[in-house]
Amino acid sequence: MPRQALDLENKTNLRTLGSDGWKIAMGLVPGEGNQGLVAEMKGSPARLTDYDDSWWESSGDIQERRSTGFTFAWYRLHYKTPNRVNGEDVSGKRVWFETNVDNYGEVYIDGKIDRSIGVITGNNTPKRVLVEEKAAPGASHVIAVLVANGPLGDPVGTIFMRYATLTFE
Repeated sequence: MPRQALDLENKTNLRTLGSDGWKIAMGLVPGEGNQGLVAEMKGSPARLTDYDDSWWESSGDIQERRSTGFTFAWYRLHYKTPNRVNGEDVSGKRVWFETNVDNYGEVYIDGKIDRSIGVITGNNTPKRVLVEEKAAPGASHVIAVLVANGPLGDPVGTIFMRYATLTFE
């Protein structure tokens, strides 16, 4: 099977995945004071699969520039692995999530991060993270991406995702 890619901003592609699209919320812990920043925190609950993001903004525009200075945002996508993509059977194929964020990012697949490949550092640094070793049609997944403005000691610009793609190979 040739590589099949789905643009995760495209509504038709999101329907193929049974997804309502991206949910976005500001803060390391959305909804908490000071963007959820507290000393010695052991992790944001927003990375976890069962986290309630129902109140977050629904947005098709992951490229929208958000906030300035020292800031964070979470981007979350719920989807189900389809049987077919662009007419091709995807059963047993590898599934990859590909993205590029500005400036720093972390990619969590079903609440877990592969620390060797799930951390994104630097402007314009593409990232490719394995979602499924063997695609299982009907399997539910949550992709959660934490984006921070950097460098942390002297942040510039804004935060956003340049693109997000799901590929089947």
